[in-house]
This record gives sequence, C-alpha cells and structure tokens, in this order.
Amino acid sequence: MHPIEKIIEDCDRAIVAEDFDTLMENYTENAILVVQPGINATGKSEIREAFERIAVYFKHGLSVEQAGMQIIESADTALVLAKTIVSAPNQPKEERKATYVFNKIGGRWLCSIDNSYGHQVLEQNA
Repeated sequence: MHPIEKIIEDCDRAIVAEDFDTLMENYTENAILVVQPGINATGKSEIREAFERIAVYFKHGLSVEQAGMQIIESADTALVLAKTIVSAPNQPKEERKATYVFNKIGGRWLCSIDNSYGHQVLEQNA
C-alpha cells in the first residue's frame, strides 16, 4: 500500500468521525479544497470551516470511502486519481472520479489539492 493510500483512508475516517483536528494535519498550509464546482476553500482554516458546514449539511451522517485508486508519483509530488463513494442518510450514493495532489514536505505526504469532484468542475462552466 502506498503511504498516500493510508493517509486518504485515515482522512476518510476523520471526515466520517468529524475529527477535523486529525483531518487538518494532512493538508498543506495553503491547500485548496473544492467544496463544490465553482467554490473552493483555501488554507487550513477555510478548509476546516468548509468541512464543518459539510457535516451540518449532511446532518452529521456523511460517509466517504474509496473504491479504487491510482497514484502517479514524481519526486515530491503525487497525483491521485480515485473513485470516491460519497453517501449520507436519505441521499443516494454518489460515485465521484476524484483528483488529489499531494506534496512531500519534511518527509511527509500532505494534500495540497483536494478535488473530490474531479473533472466535474469543468461542467460547472459548460
């Protein structure tokens, strides 16, 4: 298992448990989270606030898991292509083709771009 796979698994668990302190440990200081196509959160503070709002929106029942992942690594940068399953009570399961970028900083892989919507962001402007 690539170390990034374990980090993403831990992040998924932290999202479900609403353990945002643990979650934020896995982001770079200037990371970007695609909250939804056309809306981004930048930096740990905004990302944390976004995840808190997302938890409320999904009535504290959000579930996130990966159903496949490919990691393309070059030196201290990795592109992650993932099949991400998002679900919540009274909502249909949604499969997203996510894209994430990780950077190795001080020997640790940290997420710098978190885009669970993948190419869906292109459709927002179509």
